[in-house]
Amino acid sequence: MNHINNSQQLAQTLLPLSEFITRRDNFFAQMPENSIAIFKAASEVTRSNDTEYAFCQNKNFYYLTGFNEPDALLVMIKGEYNQAFIFCRDKDPLTEIWQGRRIGTSKAKTNYGFDDSFIIEEIGGSLPELIKNKEHLLYCQGENQAFDMQVMAWLTQVKKSVKQGAKAPTNSIDCAAIVHELRLIKSDSEIAIMRQGNKISCGAHQRAMQKTSAGKFEYQIEAELLHEFTRHGARHAAYASIVAGGDNANILHYTDNNDTLKNNDLLLIDAGAELAGYAADITRTFPVNGKFSVEQKALYELVLKSQNAAINEVKIGNTFAVLNVLVNEILTQGLIELGILTGDLTTLIKEKACKKYFIHGLGHWLGLDVHDVGDYQVNTEKQQCRKFEVGMVMTIEPGLYIPLDDDSVDKKWRGIGIRIEDNILVTEPAITHSGYENLTAAAVKSVADIEKQCIK
Repeated sequence: MNHINNSQQLAQTLLPLSEFITRRDNFFAQMPENSIAIFKAASEVTRSNDTEYAFCQNKNFYYLTGFNEPDALLVMIKGEYNQAFIFCRDKDPLTEIWQGRRIGTSKAKTNYGFDDSFIIEEIGGSLPELIKNKEHLLYCQGENQAFDMQVMAWLTQVKKSVKQGAKAPTNSIDCAAIVHELRLIKSDSEIAIMRQGNKISCGAHQRAMQKTSAGKFEYQIEAELLHEFTRHGARHAAYASIVAGGDNANILHYTDNNDTLKNNDLLLIDAGAELAGYAADITRTFPVNGKFSVEQKALYELVLKSQNAAINEVKIGNTFAVLNVLVNEILTQGLIELGILTGDLTTLIKEKACKKYFIHGLGHWLGLDVHDVGDYQVNTEKQQCRKFEVGMVMTIEPGLYIPLDDDSVDKKWRGIGIRIEDNILVTEPAITHSGYENLTAAAVKSVADIEKQCIK
């Protein structure tokens, strides 16, 4: 396993200030003239009494600012010239003794490239004045109900001053889609971070294979994953890790992770690190005892065949809709050959009969969110027709799930759940000679490599 020097790793995870300034410039370019856009940071969430969950910043706010403190506000004004302000918590020595250091308004302006900064307590008086005489008001509508109400209150306050000559915005715009489209195409700096996050995550999956054995608890393997994430600078998992032994793998979002691992079962692990806000999302399925049974191997290699075929078709101009057709054909034919499906191949493909066992989507966008933002351009047949472009990152994750209580299949198949998931970057063909880069290729997935990796 390749080990990463922590100090080097941490140094590579910070996006440059120029990245956030460019993002704001890109957003300004899509704002109408004489408009104001407002973005709210997340707030801390209480876990128990006077303790909070680990803070997770609002992703749209973070994308435009890089600012990672709660209870802040970004204001962007497009007019004669563009201006970006931040309202944030002020420095407070006593509070900081108890709750940690704050950036403060001075460093917020200097370190994050804003035109000015103000203490958050000033928003009540400042925002109505900034909204006055703007024609368009932009914010992410429906994202936070309390914030929606606050924006409406500011707008109402402006309208009350119309008799004094002020003008209120006549157009309210939900600008979430603008940010989401910007987020969908990753920059070189973002891709570099995602490569690092995936490198760490691949190492965690390798470690899990090495540490797994019958008699251990699922949560002990989860601990191995978290250990590997943290020691390489990824302080948090990107989502609640799924460590599902045996029939638990047939629960798609199983996160209890409290069962004992059994000798002849498979272990499905869906886990990825979060690095500098960016998520990895990897699934590997392997035998607890290090050796696939005949049935486990047959189903596993069918899933792998479909996944490899789909990944090989990731290229500029292709779509999830095309990939889904391909995977449907491969899985259906394979399930017929194994005797799990019976009937005419053409009819079963048309009826998507394999969806009884492949019960989720083939993939999703990946970035600051695990299920990242961006329009899939779904048509009336519920096909995802968005054409792939350079800089998109997605997961490809076919699976087969046959619960223990499925009496419609031979007993030898029951209790097997398999998913294989990789993170794929769309590239220029001249760069990779294929049209894609598998960011998670370092996590082994062939039967031979997995069995070799599982040797204790």
